Amino acid sequence: MLLFVGLGNPGPQYAGNRHNIGFMAVQAIARRHDIKPWRRKFQGVAVEGAIGGERVQLLLPGTYMNESGRAVQDAARFFKLEPKDVVVFHDEAELRPGKVRVKTGGGNAGHNGLRSISEHIGNDYRRVRIGIGHPGAKELVQPYVLDDFAKRERPWVEALCDIIADNAELIARGEDASFQNKVHLAMQSKGFAPADSDPADD
Repeated sequence: MLLFVGLGNPGPQYAGNRHNIGFMAVQAIARRHDIKPWRRKFQGVAVEGAIGGERVQLLLPGTYMNESGRAVQDAARFFKLEPKDVVVFHDEAELRPGKVRVKTGGGNAGHNGLRSISEHIGNDYRRVRIGIGHPGAKELVQPYVLDDFAKRERPWVEALCDIIADNAELIARGEDASFQNKVHLAMQSKGFAPADSDPADD
């Protein structure tokens, strides 16, 4: 069993926020793999299905971002999962828009959702870092991530979530490098990534 967690804030007023792209990605995975119906559990909503031959529980915490760890801990305890079995999809201001990186452990870079999860289950879980870009100054990050994606950004956001969903089997099988490369190439083919950018380059 794997646990795929999408990070975001609950409620319609936050649905289009840059901070909620983790929610968007995991919802796209559920649609792509016809995993339904979502049910209220683990202090959020969850659904179980098969991805890449693996049993996967998808979870959208219903706590606010800075309490995400409580929901993740509930699910991990219920299924007796280790941190290595948990994959968290989240926004990453330190990556350019549309870039995706996967890593295990590491710092939280000021991300309150990651900080909360690390406090509750430890730090050795996998993170799918979804680039949303940086507003340019540290004090602008919070209002930037809590603002909706601009209309001009929505095409790449929708394309990226679909591409992540199309390649979710690679994440389920632990083929993180292949996943990163496939996402990069697919975004590039759709015109959303510079042709000369290196998929291994942050």
